[in-house]
Amino acid sequence: MRRLALAALVFVGCPSARQAAAAAAGDVAYITNQADGVTVLDTRTLTARALITVGRGPRGLGITPDGRWLLTANKESADVSVVDTASMKEVKRIAVGANVEFMRISPDGSQAFVTYEPSSRGKPSAATAGEPDEAAVAAEVAVIDLRKWAVVGRMKAALETEGIEFSPDQRSVVVANEGDNTIAVYDLAALRKVKTIDVSPFGDRPRGIKLSPNGKSYVVTLENSNNFLLMDLGFKIVKSVPTAKGPYGVAFDPEGRQIWIAAARGRELQVFDAMSLAQVASIPVGKRCWHFSFTPDARKVLLACGRSNAVEVIDPKAYKVIDVLQDYKQPWGIVTYPKSSGTVDAPASGTR
Repeated sequence: MRRLALAALVFVGCPSARQAAAAAAGDVAYITNQADGVTVLDTRTLTARALITVGRGPRGLGITPDGRWLLTANKESADVSVVDTASMKEVKRIAVGANVEFMRISPDGSQAFVTYEPSSRGKPSAATAGEPDEAAVAAEVAVIDLRKWAVVGRMKAALETEGIEFSPDQRSVVVANEGDNTIAVYDLAALRKVKTIDVSPFGDRPRGIKLSPNGKSYVVTLENSNNFLLMDLGFKIVKSVPTAKGPYGVAFDPEGRQIWIAAARGRELQVFDAMSLAQVASIPVGKRCWHFSFTPDARKVLLACGRSNAVEVIDPKAYKVIDVLQDYKQPWGIVTYPKSSGTVDAPASGTR
């Protein structure tokens, strides 16, 4: 660990021209494998460039706006790995807490927000089912300063916390709490909750949340009730739309004209018109496909199918799977560089 820490100081404190050039090269996807590190995929050739060793059980991930640092949320080792994208090596670990899961890096690249769930058992909580769980410990959102490489704050959440999104002005962070059927809004200056929205009248178990590219609305997926909600910026529910079974990951296409939703239990990737909310297409996919991302050129969609141990490649114009990349080990999340539209990331500020 001493050598790891020393390496971290060298990489963090002394950026080189070689590192900057390598990070800027781009056209790559980073894919977390819960059982085997992070695959670096060339999005043009669909060939793997490298496999990066990180903490145990990586799930959520994020990349800084300049492409230099990749962070992974490691569920089994209860920490966050910091990877130098030039060397493709882990250079630092940051302890967070039990059952680390989802991550978003702020648009300015200064902070990372990471959810962790001390009481998670990998299934809906007793509280979600209407039975109080007095022994449960509330989930939290850890705030990591990417200059200090340290946790600088923690925000209390519900029993199980999932998707994270930023407000259009980037002064607030919005979190989906599947454990108590709420959406919570936190003020980032004070790191405190300022608003709670109960979505239980409209469905059960909110998981994915995404701001529209025009900054005028949010979409929230409700996994157990098989629907998604359109919310305005005041978090008023505008409409509820039915989906296939088990909707989780949600993203807008790069032009903001469509909403794409991974309905994992139904084994479908669904496409809806962003204006009318009418269904446009339904693409049959593999098992436990939770997260996906458009490639930087918007010509392909990469879908992580955890129980199929594969990444499926979809033509977003023809709405069909055109390739299946094998030999992944429980793939979970995907981000790209340059940044593109996806369920766990969004294009850099000013390009949306």
